[in-house]
Amino acid sequence: RRTEARAGARYVGLDDAHIHFLDMPFYETGRTRKKPLGEEDIQLIMNLMESVQPHQVYAAGDLADPHGTHRVCLDAIFEAFRRLSDRPWMRDCWLWLYRGAWHEWSVDEIEMAVPISPVELKKKRQAIFMHQSQKDQPPFPGDDAREFWQRAEDRNRETAHLYRALGLAEYEAMEAFRRWKF
Repeated sequence: RRTEARAGARYVGLDDAHIHFLDMPFYETGRTRKKPLGEEDIQLIMNLMESVQPHQVYAAGDLADPHGTHRVCLDAIFEAFRRLSDRPWMRDCWLWLYRGAWHEWSVDEIEMAVPISPVELKKKRQAIFMHQSQKDQPPFPGDDAREFWQRAEDRNRETAHLYRALGLAEYEAMEAFRRWKF
């Protein structure tokens, strides 16, 4: 997974110095079912945040993800934000949540929409392809037989279509975010 993630990040233009792997203990079971979130998981996120002191953090906010990993990661991020809230740099640190392959924010919930050009959408697809777990049939397809990349592209294009219908600028696609306020 680390090789896949690094390749995907490089494909969209990140260099190795800006790629961090947390190797969170809850995840490293070798099975679909993961361990419960632990203190070490939270500390890993806190340590990275203290080191980087980011102004923006992006996290999967798709709590309907049937795999459940996104929820555990998000709980760890929420707790790290709570514990670090007294740090001066945290006053300017925002947590932006995006949705995964299953759902998008409704238009009235979106607080930031980032336009995606046709070239950027292609790069996003290629980055998704770098992850073996995101190729071919999703392990939790539900009633939707499309592959992850198809779901992601359709979701991003639909968001752009909704914004066009509201009379806003026309884009190939848009990624939508909602800010988490703690």
